[in-house]
Amino acid sequence: MTSEELKLNVEKALEEIRPFLQSDGGDISLLSIEEDNTLVKVQLQGACVGCSVNQMTLKSGVEMTIKKHAPQIKQVINVEA
Repeated sequence: MTSEELKLNVEKALEEIRPFLQSDGGDISLLSIEEDNTLVKVQLQGACVGCSVNQMTLKSGVEMTIKKHAPQIKQVINVEA
């Protein structure tokens, strides 16, 4: 899979999870894909920033969905603004 295909798959995964985040007043954006295409950096936005369960959302929702679309991804991290 090329880097461009990987980015498209990650974006597709974010589009899948975005409605759930937006329903709670949050959102997410892709910042970068790094470390030989195994690390995804995202930024949680809106209500997700101060939410007490945002790490659970990141691991159980976002990371799981991204790995479904791009299995080579090993980790997803949130970068604070």
